[in-house]
Amino acid sequence: MHTLARPAHEAARCAGANGKYWPYHDRLFEKQPAFRRDDLLAYAAELGLDRDAFAQCLDQRRFAADVERDVAQAQALGVNSTPAFLVNGRPVVGALPVDEFRSIVEDALKGRR
Repeated sequence: MHTLARPAHEAARCAGANGKYWPYHDRLFEKQPAFRRDDLLAYAAELGLDRDAFAQCLDQRRFAADVERDVAQAQALGVNSTPAFLVNGRPVVGALPVDEFRSIVEDALKGRR
């Protein structure tokens, strides 16, 4: 995990507290790896979030405990990179070709592991 992943995750949670989780999430993916504090604040402003309130949420690390729980859950499931998926309990890691991913899902739907 890169050093700016957690602040970005916390920022997404701050945006989510204001009803903008998914737009903010999408902005992070568009702009990665530009996750410095100023970048995170700019994305919030671009999405119409109150910059000062967002900065306060980010600086107070209001969602740090939630992010830590997310990280712990991922580690417990054996997920340590992205993209990563669990398909019927089977870890699928990496950007697989769509046909390979489709085959994994079809196997899961058929009850095969």
